[in-house]
Amino acid sequence: MNYYLTLKFLHILSATLMFGTGLGTAFYMFVTNRSGNVQAIAVVSRWVVRADWLFTTPAVIFQPISGLLMAYSLGYPLTANWLWISMALYALAGICWLPVVWLQLKMRDMAQNEAQDNSALPAKYWRYERIWTALGFPAFISLIVVYWLMVNKPF
Repeated sequence: MNYYLTLKFLHILSATLMFGTGLGTAFYMFVTNRSGNVQAIAVVSRWVVRADWLFTTPAVIFQPISGLLMAYSLGYPLTANWLWISMALYALAGICWLPVVWLQLKMRDMAQNEAQDNSALPAKYWRYERIWTALGFPAFISLIVVYWLMVNKPF
């Protein structure tokens, strides 16, 4: 494989890890929260945080680097509209994701504490959960549009 194809393979693989891990962990966190089972929420939230650090974070860092390197190696002008819109939407997803990471850490800690005490989750947990859920929608929609722009390069 040449340089470009290797980079493209790694870019697609990291995009898959980023989106797949994000969607999978969001799904499990969301449905586990709906169960109201504090013990289950404690376990799932702990694994969601780990998955974000192990899979999502490295992919989030690698994506813009590999994407810009591919665009450069193919001679695409970095001023192309599809590229700038993609970067802006990626930044929007990141702006949503960073507070989600912080919220997940706080939610994990609350769930761990309440699971140990066999107590109900505090109202603050559920307030954080509503914000966490709301931030997921623009992030995921943004990334879907980024995927479309990367494939089609319409303008």
